[in-house]
Amino acid sequence: MEAVAKLRNYPTSPRRMRLLADEIRGLDVEKALAFLEFHPQHSALPVSKLLKSAINNWEQKNNGQSAADASLIVKTIFVDGARSVKRLRPAPQGRAYRIRKRSNHVTIIVDTKN
Repeated sequence: MEAVAKLRNYPTSPRRMRLLADEIRGLDVEKALAFLEFHPQHSALPVSKLLKSAINNWEQKNNGQSAADASLIVKTIFVDGARSVKRLRPAPQGRAYRIRKRSNHVTIIVDTKN
């Protein structure tokens, strides 16, 4: 039985978050947590929190069965674009350049290894 956890409107670009998501897709959850703990990217911390949340969701769905005994894997992780906040930056000769501050949604699905 799989469990889902979602992170909504995290303020970093989806492209940057997808680089991190591609690294942990298909890994055991213990390896993925160890990888995220020492990763230098600033978005590794919220992804590790999200993964811990997905593990807890799986344990609650399976009547308190330990995740360590079940050998869970990161079955699916995907990153979608969210809202973009539009700002203006001054430019030469009285013009303005548009800055888009992007955000994303992350969804993690964990399941037992078959």
